[in-house]
Amino acid sequence: MRAKLSTLAAVALSGGLGLVAGSQRWVSFMLETEHRVETVAGNDVNSALAPVSIAVVAAALALTIAGPVFRRVLGVLVALLGAGLIALTLGVVVDPLSAIRGRITALTGIAGSDTSGMVVWHELSPWVWASVVAGAVAVLGGIAVVVAGGRWAAAGRKYDAKPRAEASGAPDRISDWDALSGGDDPSEAGGDADPGRDIR
Repeated sequence: MRAKLSTLAAVALSGGLGLVAGSQRWVSFMLETEHRVETVAGNDVNSALAPVSIAVVAAALALTIAGPVFRRVLGVLVALLGAGLIALTLGVVVDPLSAIRGRITALTGIAGSDTSGMVVWHELSPWVWASVVAGAVAVLGGIAVVVAGGRWAAAGRKYDAKPRAEASGAPDRISDWDALSGGDDPSEAGGDADPGRDIR
């Protein structure tokens, strides 16, 4: 049970971290025509970051009620989503100027590859690497679900004990009290009291 909770928490937290990271500043830059620092958030750089992170959180919630087979399917999905989050983030790391091209065009009115030459300084935020970490945790969590998820106890299984006990004819104190209230004596061998007897 502890392994299950730890894995589900890791998957959910990875999705949450991805959401938070995507909403923060990713790239800071300065143009040769401007004398102030401009910033671009992760979700502005790539609009797919938020949906991927939300999908990871949703998968973590689904894992709490999924059966053994569906758990493995969700584990594969979580691992793929984590890999996608890493890929989306590394695209910004490799070429940040291309990632902010739309923002430069909005500021200058100039489009195309010429915008890159207008940037005199740029810097990546630590939130970029937080997104990479979120993706990596999701990948590891998904693999853990695929490997060990089949051994997790299904939700609600602990509540099956009472029906099994009743089916086996085991004594039930609550049922005995109900029988006494109805005028039956559960201590008798046949379990039925004299119809004319009235217990008050």
